[in-house]
Amino acid sequence: MMMENGLSMEYGDGYMEQEEEWEREGLLDPAWEKQQKKTFTAWCNSHLRKAGTAIDNIEEDFRNGLKLMLLLEVISGETLPKPDRGKMRFHKIANVNKALDFIASKGVHLVSIGAEEIVDGNLKMTLGMIWTIILRFAIQDISVEEMTAKEGLLLWCQRKTAPYKNVNVQNFHLSFKDGLAFCALIHRHRPDLIDYAKLSKDNPLENLNTAFDVAEKYLDIPRMLDPDDLINTPKPDERAIMTYVSCYYHAFQGAQQAETAANRICKVLKVNQENERLMEEYERLASDLLEWIRRTMPWLNSRQADNSLAGVQKKLEEYRTYRRKHKPPRVEQKAKLETNFNTLQTKLRLSNRPAYLPTEGKTVSDISNSWKGLELAEKAFEEWLLAETMRLERLEHLAQKFKHKADAHEDWTRGKEEMLQSQDFRQCKLNELKALKKKHEAFESDLAAHQDRVEQIAAIAQELNTLEYHDCVSVNARCQRICDQWDRLGALTQRRRTALDEAERILEKIDILHLEFAKRAAPFNNWLDGTREDLVDMFIVHTMEEIQGLIQAHDQFKATLGEADKEFNLIVNLVREVESIVKQHQIPGGLENPYTTLTANDMTRKWSDVRQLVPQRDQTLANELRKQQNNEMLRRQFAEKANIVGPWIERQMDAVTAIGMGLQGSLEDQLHRLKEYEQAVYAYKPNIEELEKIHQAVQESMIFENRYTNYTMETLRVGWEQLLTSINRNINEVENQILTRDSKGISQEQLNEFRSSFNHFDKNRTGRLSPEEFKSCLVSLGYSIGKDRQGDLDFQRILAVVDPNNTGYVHFDAFLDFMTRESTDTDTAEQVIDSFRILAADKAYILPDELRRELPPDQAEYCIQRMPPYKGPNGVPGALDYMSFSTALYGETDL
Repeated sequence: MMMENGLSMEYGDGYMEQEEEWEREGLLDPAWEKQQKKTFTAWCNSHLRKAGTAIDNIEEDFRNGLKLMLLLEVISGETLPKPDRGKMRFHKIANVNKALDFIASKGVHLVSIGAEEIVDGNLKMTLGMIWTIILRFAIQDISVEEMTAKEGLLLWCQRKTAPYKNVNVQNFHLSFKDGLAFCALIHRHRPDLIDYAKLSKDNPLENLNTAFDVAEKYLDIPRMLDPDDLINTPKPDERAIMTYVSCYYHAFQGAQQAETAANRICKVLKVNQENERLMEEYERLASDLLEWIRRTMPWLNSRQADNSLAGVQKKLEEYRTYRRKHKPPRVEQKAKLETNFNTLQTKLRLSNRPAYLPTEGKTVSDISNSWKGLELAEKAFEEWLLAETMRLERLEHLAQKFKHKADAHEDWTRGKEEMLQSQDFRQCKLNELKALKKKHEAFESDLAAHQDRVEQIAAIAQELNTLEYHDCVSVNARCQRICDQWDRLGALTQRRRTALDEAERILEKIDILHLEFAKRAAPFNNWLDGTREDLVDMFIVHTMEEIQGLIQAHDQFKATLGEADKEFNLIVNLVREVESIVKQHQIPGGLENPYTTLTANDMTRKWSDVRQLVPQRDQTLANELRKQQNNEMLRRQFAEKANIVGPWIERQMDAVTAIGMGLQGSLEDQLHRLKEYEQAVYAYKPNIEELEKIHQAVQESMIFENRYTNYTMETLRVGWEQLLTSINRNINEVENQILTRDSKGISQEQLNEFRSSFNHFDKNRTGRLSPEEFKSCLVSLGYSIGKDRQGDLDFQRILAVVDPNNTGYVHFDAFLDFMTRESTDTDTAEQVIDSFRILAADKAYILPDELRRELPPDQAEYCIQRMPPYKGPNGVPGALDYMSFSTALYGETDL
């Protein structure tokens, strides 16, 4: 039969069979029986002396069963049935049977050991029985890290002797032959009894005698072993040595409890120190990130510029540098901050500490809100820069157009005021007067035709003012001069018309041919001027449709050149006809056309200019077409890459989300897959950088729309950052779940059950449950919550644990922590107080010297600095209150 600690309690046949096997193989040393007999005798006497008796011969003195029953009463603390006092054999057998029955009642199965063998003085059977008693009452209760008693006792020896030179305990026979292991055990617990530095491995007899003498004199452990037997036996008997070593273990058991208590305190203090470090690091990172956001926001919210295209383009380049160089490290800092916070909260929960509340204004939600405000400011700033670039580009185009039209108008009006104010018609003859009149009529037609140009100039000036052109002052001044001059020209034209009408009664001869020329030449000349302006007019387009529209309009214009050529020939033929008549009739001054200042040479020159400008315009439009085709290529190139990157990011996000729901394998599998996704994402980053380069080329080409894709660089950046954040957050959550599972001792099946139940009620896959969903989830896991008022109060207390910040939601980490607390045990303040009480020798206070003696130096000083002075009764100077200190470890913290 196997006992709880794993030691076999089946002796008798088992004991005999093992020795017979050793004897057949030549391994049984006759000296072992001698060693066992001496050791077991001494061990029995160490207990029998408490009853005032002893044995001399182990196989003879137990034969009547009386001292055997007395030994069992002493070592068990219980009373056996009254022995038979007769001296007959059956009396002895009855007494021995009472002892054997008592041993069997303690869960020990004795095989082939009967009362007759003991009464007959069978040495082997007697030794087997005593060894069984030693195992049950001296060794079985030894437990180190859930090992068997033998393994635990060996591990205890190894740990206690590990720091000592020349000691290497691997077994209970050869490892103790030189006596150093015994001396090391004594020195470890009572260094005042042995000077270990003076011992030598070359003096085993001296070492053994020293250990046995000290143990007998100061530790009340009798000499159970003979030094000469140990030295002279090739392999000493391990049962004898185990029996003797177990006496050391029980003698030092009090020191072992103190060491265990010290280890517990060290563990608690180490956890507390690490948590404080994580809190300080979180505060530092949070302060740094929030300060950076605070410094950056004014720059992003600024809308000040010098109202010039170059200034805005400089700001746009500064913004690109910010997104490329300055922001990425802050994205990593934010992710690290969230990871540290989650790790800290997990460690606090696992160590049964209260949740960490950051300084006001530095919570995770505060940082998230500030970060969201930063992203909104970035988006608004970039939109403003692009809109400002388009506005200023249009302004520059309009300013150039205004200058060109104003220059052409001023060229046309130059000398017109002097001409209109002239009194030349008063010395003219009739035909000259009629010519002047006709000339004035032609001028009026020309003036009316220029009305549209003046209105265009005024409209362009108004638009420049509306768009806040930086040089509006000079534009307005020039526009005002043109308008004022135009008003004067109108007034002067009307005044001269009145004067000519007055003189018309005298001069009526009209030259039909000159008049016809003037009538045809004026509009044609107007058309020529307008055509030349149109052919050299600047334009700005952003799409293929716009440039194709301009090309189509230009083609339609070229289709009208045939009719214009006919008109030109007709006008030129009028001049030739006049020249023919003048030459034929020799009319003085007849070649001068009194109705217009235009000449055939003017028409010819302007017509020639138009014919030369047409192919130039063709070339300009062709260049712009190639530019727009290149822009179209950039659009397609960006769209082709974006339409690959965008869905890839979305697929990765979906995959990471699915893993985060805990639906795919064990936590280690999930962690492995998440790290694989993390590596894949970082390996995919060159595609994002390539897309950024294409996007920069798109912006430099002033392309503001792309019909080939719904993705923008901004949405891809946000998606990329969200993917990195999601992977890091899920890795952190899985690692925390692994930490929770391993530290709490829950199985993978339990964890899967918790995750499955949580996911079942998380219908929207948000990773959190509302109070009602959380309540339903608890019920599904067998948690009983009443529907009465008391049930509501119980549920509110549970909510206060899993949602301490009262957010209205329960996240999976808090849910898992609650469920593991329901099924596992954790360190408590009471356990720590009990540990300190052991170190303080049951006093209500503890002294600094006691802390320094039992704890490592750094943790001893940590306790001394933080423990309040003891103010209770029976205190001494320097006494410290360890109860208040232990309670504070599991209560509110100033951090």
